[in-house]
Amino acid sequence: MDRCHDRQVATPVKLKDTALVSTTTQPRLASYRERRDHFFAHDDGTPLEPEQLVQFQGLAYFSENPALAMELPLQVDGDGIGEQIDLATADGHTKPFVRVGRISFTYSGEPVILSVFKDLQRGRYFLPFRDGSAGRETYAVGRYLDPRARPDGTLVVDFNYAYNPYCAYSQGWSCPIPPFENVIGTSLEAGEKAFPKS
Repeated sequence: MDRCHDRQVATPVKLKDTALVSTTTQPRLASYRERRDHFFAHDDGTPLEPEQLVQFQGLAYFSENPALAMELPLQVDGDGIGEQIDLATADGHTKPFVRVGRISFTYSGEPVILSVFKDLQRGRYFLPFRDGSAGRETYAVGRYLDPRARPDGTLVVDFNYAYNPYCAYSQGWSCPIPPFENVIGTSLEAGEKAFPKS
């Protein structure tokens, strides 16, 4: 269901007001979360261990936050754009990505700049990030988001769909760690929360 989770057998720019638009509806988001919970509970590919499944009652999420559902221009000029970068993974290896651009927005009065990557194995946009909620309300290492490209070249960046890497649930996965350039102090209260270990 998610990307960048290989199993190892032993993986500020000021924006126009029109950029801040809601790309999420409650029914669609609720349906996505129901499907995700069903996958975790019943699919053979679930990252949960058998003992976790016994007590599993669904993942924890923030309430929908329309302010963090945006359509943003992908800024393709700047240092390092187009370069290949090997992101470190939780199991001590690396995975190759290309830094394709950056997005900029303001949230809670604070400017946020994040790098967007392209997964060389799957060819899709990938946004690993660690925000100010990490280690408290969300997974300490960080979360992922898969931006979607629109025909006009903008990206749909909806943090209500931010999700945890499989390493947040169990061991034995190779999960890319958000790079320092995507570590921000602003708390993005949207998407998936930390998974309780108990």
